[in-house]
Amino acid sequence: MKPAHVLLAVLITAVWGVNFSVIRIGLDSVDPFVLAGLRFLLCALPAVFFIRRPDVPMRYVAAYGLVFGVGLWGVVNLGIATGLSSGVASLVLQFSAFSTILLGAAVFRERVSRHQYAGALLALLGLGAIAFVTDGSVTALGVVLVLCGALSWSVANILLKKSAPKDVLAFLVWSSLFSPLPLFALGWATGGSAVFTDLVSGLDSVGVLSILFQAYPNTVFAYAVWNWMLREYPVSTVAPLSLLVPVFGLLGSVLIFDERLPGIKSLSMALIILGLVVGLYGNRVATAFKNVNRLGEIS
Repeated sequence: MKPAHVLLAVLITAVWGVNFSVIRIGLDSVDPFVLAGLRFLLCALPAVFFIRRPDVPMRYVAAYGLVFGVGLWGVVNLGIATGLSSGVASLVLQFSAFSTILLGAAVFRERVSRHQYAGALLALLGLGAIAFVTDGSVTALGVVLVLCGALSWSVANILLKKSAPKDVLAFLVWSSLFSPLPLFALGWATGGSAVFTDLVSGLDSVGVLSILFQAYPNTVFAYAVWNWMLREYPVSTVAPLSLLVPVFGLLGSVLIFDERLPGIKSLSMALIILGLVVGLYGNRVATAFKNVNRLGEIS
């Protein structure tokens, strides 16, 4: 990759990581479902009037909008609202990598390697260690909700792969049309009309900036550029950089909310990140070592 594109990719992972803290800031003045609804409303409007409808059946567009908008971000927002720290949420959400692998194996008959099983086991050990964190930054309900969000993200990935849109940005913009109304309905169902009256009276400039950041830099810009890089470069070159997302997520939580990283939390986070590395790239590393050993034997 060109140095400028590497820096751009790192910037995107930083935006995605810091976004978890931005969500936490927005939740101070906005209901979690309404916050997600406003995010996707701005992603869809006014862009749908200028971007042609994606060339895939609308059932895929609608399903993606519901799963990605409601099942993923509506649920993750709710998990953070229960008291789960933004840093831990950014880490737990990475379990989508393993649930995507398992769903891919079931739907597309893809083979699951021993490295992927080993990575999942390491990550599960890390998740188990989180249960022993007692500094108030972890809630059991929050972890469960974010894990549900991770599963929804995996389903969204499968929908994206099955529909195979040529214009991913158009697919994202149009699918966002199907997220706001269900999210607003969930906000009404859980909080009543107060979630909207409080929005009018209590939304401050910080809350507005939180919503704008989630909609434009984090969703429209970052996903568009990331998918462009996936077209320009091999996936094996671009994808590893996504491991920086939980790193920036933790850094953002430490810097913005002064989140502490005691020993047990650091251990759990190290195990989850190690599990991601082993599961996603262990096979490539093992193959590289084999090739090096063969060259050594030949020489």
